[in-house]
Amino acid sequence: MTSIPPFRDPAAPGNPVIPRQDWDRAPWNRWTFQHVRDMVPTTQVWRGQGPASLLPSNVQDIDAIPFEADGWHGTIGGFLETSYADGLLVLHRGTVVAERYLNGMTPHTQHLSQSVAKSIVGTLAGILIGRGLVDPTAPVTHYLPELEATAYHGATVQHVLDMTSGVLFDETYTTLDSHMAQLDAACGWKERWNPNWPAHVWGLILSLQTLECPHGASFRYRSIETDVLSFVLQRAAATPLAELVSRELWAPMGAEEDAYFTVDPAGYALGDGGFNATLRDYGRFALLHLRGGEIDGRRVVPAEWIAGTRFGADPTLFGGIYHDVLPEGAYHNQFWIEDSTRRAYMARGVFGQLVYIDPEADFAAVILSSWPEFVSTARTRTALAAVRAIRLALSV
Repeated sequence: MTSIPPFRDPAAPGNPVIPRQDWDRAPWNRWTFQHVRDMVPTTQVWRGQGPASLLPSNVQDIDAIPFEADGWHGTIGGFLETSYADGLLVLHRGTVVAERYLNGMTPHTQHLSQSVAKSIVGTLAGILIGRGLVDPTAPVTHYLPELEATAYHGATVQHVLDMTSGVLFDETYTTLDSHMAQLDAACGWKERWNPNWPAHVWGLILSLQTLECPHGASFRYRSIETDVLSFVLQRAAATPLAELVSRELWAPMGAEEDAYFTVDPAGYALGDGGFNATLRDYGRFALLHLRGGEIDGRRVVPAEWIAGTRFGADPTLFGGIYHDVLPEGAYHNQFWIEDSTRRAYMARGVFGQLVYIDPEADFAAVILSSWPEFVSTARTRTALAAVRAIRLALSV
């Protein structure tokens, strides 16, 4: 593995203009993932007026920790230099033991989290379910009757929480006419080159008319499920998503900085992948989960919902391409369950975003990245091996 050359700021005079259709792709993502609000419309997630929750620090040198991944032997320091990482934060026993910024990122930089946003929305769902505003066993059409005429007829809120609805949605990232390409355009990230495509995310949801399997039969990763869930939460609480996240999660959690979502042409905050926040606030989100939904003595998320997330998954529904990375894993409540025994769990996003949470070890790690690839089994396995090596070293 070789070191990554520095990336020039494309916003500086004389540097190439970022292509509109490729702003979130390599090599531009080395800059844009830290400057998303300069590329597309966004909406604020206010941190509130209260003090930031405590995040004590006792930084240790972790660079020399050795680890192995798929026959490659290296150290954490070498991993950080060669993995397109932009930030790393490690929590152990409630204390920050490592905090690193790379590729121009700073403590005040909000970084795009891609599908880590799904776990933000999933946690919000847990809060509203605990309050009785949302019933996970109810059909999604109870909250969104407009979906009676779509393939979501008969699917429950829990089905979309677990991505087991059975609705056909082509998640292929590199195909020009996939549902994912339509979602990129509908959410406002890309130009809508096909005039017949939906003009916004809600329109795309309404266009999904085909079932590929019965509801509840199996897990299939479908980003649009999180958007369906987001619309359920907005309808149930009569509040826009960004305001809901601020009021119910970000402010009560004691975030230090505002976060923000990207928004589509209709003003919808993109729940499936448009969330941006600082490294330390992603760390607070992880700490909230480590503490079973409490932080600084404040109950934010129901403890039973977090326990249900960890222990309530059905591994028999899980498989496919994800089995190469998480052979003993599962998916539940918009989180990845790492294995069926330890019950460490994760929020993950394309291009290398990771929030790893292990309550058993009182350990969490956040890695924010700008990989050149959307997905990479090798990079994912290496990142997980690095995180596990840090966990092991701290437990000695």
